[in-house]
Amino acid sequence: MLNGLGVSSEATQRTLAAGDPLGTHRVLDPPGALPQPAARLDADASRSFETEIVVEVQTLNIDAASFRQMEEASFGSPDGVARLVLETVARRGKQHNPVTGSGGMLLGVVRRVGSLAEHRGVAVGDRVATLASLSLTPLSLRRIVAVRPASAQLDVEGTAIVFASAPLARMPTDMPERLALALLDVAGAAPQVARLAGPGDTVAVLGAGGKSGLLCAAEARRRVGPGGRVIGVETSAEFAADLRALGLCDHVAVADARDPIAVRDAVLPLSGGAGADLTLSCVNVPGVELSAIVATRDRGKAYFFAMSTSFTAAALGAEGIGKDVDLYIGNGYAHGHADHTLALVRERPALAALMASRYG
Repeated sequence: MLNGLGVSSEATQRTLAAGDPLGTHRVLDPPGALPQPAARLDADASRSFETEIVVEVQTLNIDAASFRQMEEASFGSPDGVARLVLETVARRGKQHNPVTGSGGMLLGVVRRVGSLAEHRGVAVGDRVATLASLSLTPLSLRRIVAVRPASAQLDVEGTAIVFASAPLARMPTDMPERLALALLDVAGAAPQVARLAGPGDTVAVLGAGGKSGLLCAAEARRRVGPGGRVIGVETSAEFAADLRALGLCDHVAVADARDPIAVRDAVLPLSGGAGADLTLSCVNVPGVELSAIVATRDRGKAYFFAMSTSFTAAALGAEGIGKDVDLYIGNGYAHGHADHTLALVRERPALAALMASRYG
């Protein structure tokens, strides 16, 4: 018998039992949505689907913009952040911040691999990091054990469900797990820079002293070569000093990325007055869209990695000041991005040591 779509009811039942590789079978509200934009997911791991991998969760690595927002809403209280996470997960069946719209990723141990997810190459007992956002990952939490603001990580007890289409990676064994988790959280940044930057380019990195900013600056240094230039813009004087010590940037400017005039005045003199060929925005606060745009030369490229970005503000801001630049939306995924990022940090012991001191 065929249903209204011309598909046999038997085939439909088999699909429902197996689960949709994209995870639509876990969407509770609204019906027919994909998991990321959905308002609520079913995180009941006792219901088994063959396209799923079930993970016993040990650590949540919260997206930087999301963690900062929750800290501000909780007046800097770690207990307040924990409460907000528990409330969000209980209400939505996932860690999908209702203010920032972002999530993060997690570390855990594989508990079950469905028969239609065996091609993912992980087995029961493997320690893995999910490379798909928590904003689309069904999650249930029994309790939060600890909150670590410096790394935006929470140690937890819980269960997550990874869909057959969602990227994940085995944890490396040659570096601290907390460091590896922090790196994998922003693993999409460096491969995107590798695609956009070329020999001889001038690259400006806003928020260059932060987690994704350091990786972007390191990749830019590798790509532009001796004839190129890397300009780091950092609000924090401490992070700016770390940048100078690493030697990733030809110039480091201390400026508030929320002040487009200050950023423009810092970058333009260091780029021959034209602006950067490529500007990377890695700042985890809103209101920095125009700063990236005014720092970029005519027909240059501005790449927005942070989830705090308003792409409406970027598009309309560029239009309003008559700036003809190509605007790129940050994508947390690129083919081979986990291996790419881990290799980049392994190549630079000083960078690995700095990031371990902060996030490990």
